[in-house]
Amino acid sequence: MIDGICLGDILVDCKNAEELSAFYANLLGWKKSRIFDLPAVSSENGVIFLFDGEDDYVPPVWPEEDGKQQKQVHFDFQVPDVPAAVQKAETLGAVRAPQQFGGDYWTTMLDPAGHPFCLCKKD
Repeated sequence: MIDGICLGDILVDCKNAEELSAFYANLLGWKKSRIFDLPAVSSENGVIFLFDGEDDYVPPVWPEEDGKQQKQVHFDFQVPDVPAAVQKAETLGAVRAPQQFGGDYWTTMLDPAGHPFCLCKKD
């Protein structure tokens, strides 16, 4: 182990960094800021997402398909009420993924940049 090492942040590529950071700030209730001159959101316990706008960004296809852009990150968020969380995420710009595999346990959503994330039933 490297002395003093810890997770600094998670960098998320997208087309529009400002838009996607606003989506996650609203979805998670996290504080918006700028870090390394990039839009960021951070939780009360120090988890940080950074968003980097890329002109040539290609959204992933989910579920994966041969020859198409694969997902590279998949967030699972635990929530007490999955249907209510899905509804809130939709009002913020997310959409339900066309295929669902979670049954009563989770719903897979796509954020405004096309990244899949799941809203999972909290035990």
